Amino acid sequence: MTVPLRWYFDFISPFSYLHWQKVKAMPQRVEPVPVVFGALLSALGQKGPAEIPGKREFTYRHVLWQARAEGVPMRFPPSHPFNPLAALRACIAAGSDAAAVDAIFDWIWRDGRAVDSDAAMAPLLAQLGVAPEALSAADVKAALRANTEAALAAGVFGVPTLQVGDAVFWGNDAHAFALAALHDATVLDDAEMQRVSSLPIGISRLP
Repeated sequence: MTVPLRWYFDFISPFSYLHWQKVKAMPQRVEPVPVVFGALLSALGQKGPAEIPGKREFTYRHVLWQARAEGVPMRFPPSHPFNPLAALRACIAAGSDAAAVDAIFDWIWRDGRAVDSDAAMAPLLAQLGVAPEALSAADVKAALRANTEAALAAGVFGVPTLQVGDAVFWGNDAHAFALAALHDATVLDDAEMQRVSSLPIGISRLP
């Protein structure tokens, strides 16, 4: 039986760019699902790593180190965080296929280009064959909202996330874990895996 695979990502995430290099090389069909990371964070009451001083700087250095270790070219765009909505909508307007995902990720994270203004987006849209007015089309906006809602319903709490059947695997560094579960569904079924999945909370911080 074929296990459905969905990959949730946002172009704002450099770890999504790194993970995409592994995901697109998988022999199984994987459905790329662009989502709004900021909307996930808001729904879950969380902050992104780039919103926390200290963690922001560490994250940038860490992902750059990972890219170099994995042999993936990476150059940060002019500013970060940036508004990814135009890039996400462009991806959907282009069909959210591998070619579109590749082109947008390479534009931002391989070549270090901006996507947060009309002028910055114009050559990328031309490359994708997407008309500028498509970014404000009601169906494109609705599709992005639906993708984000579907991610929340699936239990996604961050990007990138690879969904293998009903299980979600968060992060570039969880790829081997996801592949293990894909090839052997019992990986998540042993007694200790089951125990930690429902482990009682010992203490909670006050709000």
